[in-house]
Amino acid sequence: MTDWWRTAVVYQIYPRSFADGNGDGVGDFKGATSRLEYLHGLGVDAVWLSPFYLSPQRDGGYDVADYREVDPVFGTVADAETFVRRAHDLGIRVIVDVVPNHTSDEHRFFREALASAPGSPAWARYHCVEGRGAGGAEPPNGWQSIFGGPAWSPIPAADGAPSGWWYLHLFDSSQPDVNWNDPDVAAEFDATLRFWFDRGVDGMRIDVAHGLVKAAGYPEVSPPEGGGAPVTWATPYFDQPEVHGIYRRWREIADSYDPPRIFVAEAWLDSPEKRAMYLRDGELHTAFNFDLTIAEWDAHQWRASIDASRAADALVGAPTTWVTENHDVRRSPTRYGSRVLHRELPDASAIARGRERSLAATMAILALPGTAYLYNGQELGLEEVIDLPDHLRQDPQFARTAGAWLGRDGCRVPVPWRRTGPSLGFGPDDGSAPWLPQPASWADLSVEAQEGRDGSFLERVRAALSARRSSPALLHGDFEWADDVAGDGVLAFRRVLAGAPTVLCAVNMGASVVRLPEGRTLCASVDRDGDSRLLPNAAVWVELG
Repeated sequence: MTDWWRTAVVYQIYPRSFADGNGDGVGDFKGATSRLEYLHGLGVDAVWLSPFYLSPQRDGGYDVADYREVDPVFGTVADAETFVRRAHDLGIRVIVDVVPNHTSDEHRFFREALASAPGSPAWARYHCVEGRGAGGAEPPNGWQSIFGGPAWSPIPAADGAPSGWWYLHLFDSSQPDVNWNDPDVAAEFDATLRFWFDRGVDGMRIDVAHGLVKAAGYPEVSPPEGGGAPVTWATPYFDQPEVHGIYRRWREIADSYDPPRIFVAEAWLDSPEKRAMYLRDGELHTAFNFDLTIAEWDAHQWRASIDASRAADALVGAPTTWVTENHDVRRSPTRYGSRVLHRELPDASAIARGRERSLAATMAILALPGTAYLYNGQELGLEEVIDLPDHLRQDPQFARTAGAWLGRDGCRVPVPWRRTGPSLGFGPDDGSAPWLPQPASWADLSVEAQEGRDGSFLERVRAALSARRSSPALLHGDFEWADDVAGDGVLAFRRVLAGAPTVLCAVNMGASVVRLPEGRTLCASVDRDGDSRLLPNAAVWVELG
């Protein structure tokens, strides 16, 4: 089946935080391979691995020094190949990250540039631009980094003095943006795609897919009111038309394999229509739909987002992807439970309410047509860890804003596997402490604590995945809103397929109890016992007669 990606449930592994096999406190391929049986039992179709390449790890591996080498902290290329083979043995496909917008400042391209004068062919692989003012003492323009602060850093002359030239980095200064007008850059990434496709990888997730091309002349961008990085995507460094030519060439590479490899784009854009442009025939297969990672717990918002996303993707014949958590956003029990600002800690009742909503939201995206993504630990109901010690935080967002932004470490705390032990089973008991500390309360959220326990978050997610896999309507059925399911704040829709039982999915985002049609409960986020009522903050799938 070559179009598996149209209906897949994909589990994101953040390698540092999934499983530590060698006891150094950091997750690795050995640990991840040992947990593939768990993922098989959970019922996912594929895994997506965040970067594991050779890297100084200044941005969690998204600063790549060598795209065709595995960082020793995660293992070796042979370990990666073993992971892919074992996943395939279990019927699990593998997607890996590619980071084509920027390299690490330790990549050979940047080292060669630093060893040469600005304006040389080595610097043509990056955005090397003369500064403004006397002697080029000022940056070429006022572009701001996504991580805070200026997006330009000065290039030193051979004697260490300022050269008057600057290089662009839309993220950290250790992540210089590459210039896709240079043929060496295109060749580097063509070779990277083939390297991993040759090793059996089934697809690539493209980091910052909308950011590869910058407008000629580097035109100025007006800063937003109140300062900070621009929040609009209508900028000279995002979503430029020339980026589509890159992906048409990449698609030719992917289609040259049997079976064809696939792509999913990370493209933060301001409309579903713009995102769909990346999914036209001959370009990418899917793109993340991030709308639900920022939507409130509100049925009207969800319905509008679902309608807009499906309509735009249908125009280009692409499936919509659904995601409520990943390594870049606060975990959903915290988002849905309270409006946490900066370091404020939500109380226990807010987290409990958020966890109920998180499970219901997960069931909603699993019932929608298209591809669903789950983030490691989402199936356990893990919340954001707000109160990490500052000296342990590693996200450059935190450092570049002097703590004004807490950054993303709170959603990257290692997964708890057991009730006991110094790392709750993340690594061996005699190993090093996890790279970020886990809350003691996570013992009760661990895989061991939840597995086999009726009504646990984990078992309800597992039941939903099993029901999805067993229902032709959920996998292939048409979508229609169930407006006859009355109730303020109710999100209800049907999946309909001729010759198969219709499935109703209802999510109660309101404050009142809702009455549902009679039918067989396939799965639910709360115990029902044949009850036709749906409580607030709950979801259910009902197979109708």
